[in-house]
Amino acid sequence: MPTFTTIDNYITNQPKETQIVLEGLRSIIKEAAPGVEEVINYKVPSFRLVPNGKSDQQIMMAGYAKYISFYPFPTTVGHYKDELKEYKQGKGSVQFPFNKPLPKDLIIRMVKFRKEEILSDLK
Repeated sequence: MPTFTTIDNYITNQPKETQIVLEGLRSIIKEAAPGVEEVINYKVPSFRLVPNGKSDQQIMMAGYAKYISFYPFPTTVGHYKDELKEYKQGKGSVQFPFNKPLPKDLIIRMVKFRKEEILSDLK
C-alpha cells in the first residue's frame, strides 16, 4: 500500500466512485466537527476530534472497491448498533456500500457522540 501524506492525496489515488463517497463522508465529518484536524494515521484518512488527539481520539475512514469503512471507535458503534443494523460492522467500524446514500444524520450524531465522549474523558 502506498504511503499518502495528505487526505487529498489519499482520495485522489482512489477509483472515481470511491473518491466521491470518501469526499462525501469527509464533508459530513467536517460539518459535525468544525475545525477537525485532518491527518494520515495507519495509512488512512484520520480526523483528530481534539487538538493533537492520539489515535484513540480520532475517527478514520478508508476506501475499498465497493464500500468505504468508517472507524468511529468501538463505543460509538456499540451505542448506535440498532441504527447500524443494515450495515456490515466490525468492532469499531461500519461499512457504507456505494449502492446506498451515506446516512448523513446518523454519521453526524456518531461523530458528535465520539467527540463528547473524548471530551468527557479529558475532564
